[in-house]
Amino acid sequence: MENASKALIIAGAILLAILLISLGILIFNQAQDTVNNGGMSQAEITAFNNKFLKYEGKQKGSVAKSLVNEIIASNADDAMPQIKVKIGSGEATNPTTTSDIDTKKEYTISITSYSSGYVSEISISEQQ
Repeated sequence: MENASKALIIAGAILLAILLISLGILIFNQAQDTVNNGGMSQAEITAFNNKFLKYEGKQKGSVAKSLVNEIIASNADDAMPQIKVKIGSGEATNPTTTSDIDTKKEYTISITSYSSGYVSEISISEQQ
């Protein structure tokens, strides 16, 4: 009888160890998924990109200013990917002001680069 109770205790300990190992693997895999996609689901990535995709094409200067303001606000949030803006023939930078855009002119806005599925660079060029 003593041997049977020891065998049951050992079997219980083994099952408990297997349960703990499985739980650890499950937690590790969930954490790995979070690291791989930056903590955002595909729906969140699409929603993030759609904020900027709606500005693509030929737009008035006031719309281009709105886009740059939206980018400035997005870049202020450290949890969001940073977006660079190339205005005219200049270099792509993180915008801090909309002073380079004239509301009386028309601009062509295009997304020129993606990084890990996110919009990462937008080009704004003046219409001739």
